[in-house]
Amino acid sequence: MTGWFACALAALLLMGTQRFLYKVAAERSCDTMVTTFSFMATVTVISALAFFTGGTGVGDVRLLFLIGLANSLAFLTATSTHIEALKRLPAATVYPLVRLDAVLVVIISLLFFNERLAGSQGIGVIVAVGAAVLVARDRNRGQAGFSPCRGGFLFVAIAILAGTAAAVSSRFAVLHTDKTAFMTVSYGLSTLCALFTGSIRRTGAGRNLRPALFIGVSMGILNVVGYYAYLEGLSRGPLSLVTVITGMHFVVAVIFSLIVYRERLTPARFAGIVLAVLSLILIRS
Repeated sequence: MTGWFACALAALLLMGTQRFLYKVAAERSCDTMVTTFSFMATVTVISALAFFTGGTGVGDVRLLFLIGLANSLAFLTATSTHIEALKRLPAATVYPLVRLDAVLVVIISLLFFNERLAGSQGIGVIVAVGAAVLVARDRNRGQAGFSPCRGGFLFVAIAILAGTAAAVSSRFAVLHTDKTAFMTVSYGLSTLCALFTGSIRRTGAGRNLRPALFIGVSMGILNVVGYYAYLEGLSRGPLSLVTVITGMHFVVAVIFSLIVYRERLTPARFAGIVLAVLSLILIRS
């Protein structure tokens, strides 16, 4: 199979820009679930149009809905906790740590998919843990007791676990069903979850509703193209290489955040980002 590198690179750029919009939503104090709902709904509509106009069929509908349900719950959780973490921690801290879900993906592949872990990949896992510890210690230095920052790291941890589940279910989707049908079901169920959990609510901050909707729709447009490129890359090339290249999208988001919001990048945080990138490179070897 050819063309996987171009797909992974496109996913890197598009999803990196989408992740930056998480930061924009947090900075504007947008309602998290209004943003999430409009994001999910946008992807659902575009994916459904692509599926029905494409004329492709689905072999096992029950399997499609099972994989779609697992992915939708995981991705909805990852998106919501990611935005909440950005409300409590700098983007330069959140983005690299959340992308460490690649470490768990490698471990799951090793245990359940009979993939071999090379020596450099084992080193990558250790480096990834070191990056997480380094960034976390720098952020909490000089703080005592429970604080909102620690709450932020709890959201990061949940986002990592949910992101891992989303990645594994995406792999199953590529192997067993149509990509646009999977995206339609997954994001459609996420949209329904957002509604039934009462997440779409009117608050006193009515002025934030329009920005939340606009940002959510923009995220959806970027994601539907970027995520499809990621799935296409998985279907054409090696899982490790495609996942690592796409996983670098946090670098795009951090760069945008440093430029637009002028966040302070301390030496420890810079080292943590470098180690996180290095760990992903080692893991894909």
